[in-house]
Amino acid sequence: MLRYLTAGESHGKGLVGVLEGMVAGVRVDEENIAQELRQRRYHFGRSSRMRLEDEKFEILSGVRDGVTTGAPIAVYIQNRDVKELKDFVPRPGHADLAGCAKYGFKNIHLVAERASARETALRVALGAIAKNFLKEFKVRLVSHTVEIGGIRNKKSYLFEEIEKRRFDSPIYCLEDETEKEMLSLIKQAAAKGDSVGGVTEIRVKGLPVGLGSFVHYDRRLEYRIGGALLSIPAVKGIEVGEVKPFGSENNDPISLEKGKIKRSKNDAGGLEGGMSNGQELIIKLKVKPVPSLMYSVNSVNLRTLKVSKTPVLRADVCVVPAVGVVAENILAIEIGSLFLEKFGGDSLAEVKRNWQAYLEETREFNWSITE
Repeated sequence: MLRYLTAGESHGKGLVGVLEGMVAGVRVDEENIAQELRQRRYHFGRSSRMRLEDEKFEILSGVRDGVTTGAPIAVYIQNRDVKELKDFVPRPGHADLAGCAKYGFKNIHLVAERASARETALRVALGAIAKNFLKEFKVRLVSHTVEIGGIRNKKSYLFEEIEKRRFDSPIYCLEDETEKEMLSLIKQAAAKGDSVGGVTEIRVKGLPVGLGSFVHYDRRLEYRIGGALLSIPAVKGIEVGEVKPFGSENNDPISLEKGKIKRSKNDAGGLEGGMSNGQELIIKLKVKPVPSLMYSVNSVNLRTLKVSKTPVLRADVCVVPAVGVVAENILAIEIGSLFLEKFGGDSLAEVKRNWQAYLEETREFNWSITE
């Protein structure tokens, strides 16, 4: 299985992450990592810091000549905006108040620096390596924006359409008119010093049937991916597939065509009974508006215990597109871990042999891969 740890603060010297368990023989494309990091930070609605941080990274170990060695992979991202901050008035919606109470702090930045979504940059870098691993098994991940501030896409889209067109939009939305409405709303929120949330959709194509398990709660696929995705700052809800009012509407018919099992639709979102079912995994994440506003709100000074105003700190207006990119990469790590649990091995070649043998045994179920 894959495990990872991250360290570092938002305005500290940098971020460090270690990915442990990656097999030997996986080619690591550093340009792919850089591209994922750019997609996380360069979309409309991000704060000015995203233009300041170039997120140059260095792979310190676990990769030699562009190929994984099987040793732990350490990645370092240097911060350019380094400074020590002190404020004593907790901001609503942040970890400030609960964190200060938990650890006995007065300075909110002793909490905020680590609780910051800045940490997700490192998880994207590690996730990009996991994506390189999954590509070897024809597994691809995409995300796109489906709603901002109640403005929603008019239709759903095929995986290939999303993959081809999402980055043509400054907010990763596939519909021109919907994009214009979303952009207008983001601009309105920015003018008022406010923020706006929405929904991002993540899709995974090429998963074999049977990842996860029904035998115990903590082996269920939704358990494994749910906690990982809900750990992303600003994510407040997760939906797999489509939940319709009646079971007769929600069930996905099963049929047989030329010796292969077929599904006429995918309301289950690729997950049934705690396991992948051979169809696309479809996940929607509800993203709250960033709680940092460009004006002060009422709070209490933790040193004086007097009513006070919160500090105004640099903040994003909308992070829905960024959350989608972060979610793709975090999901790649979790799915990569499930792959290694299922197919095992110390090298890419060994895992591939086990995977190919399993596909042969279950070929009638894995139509989404073999077609």
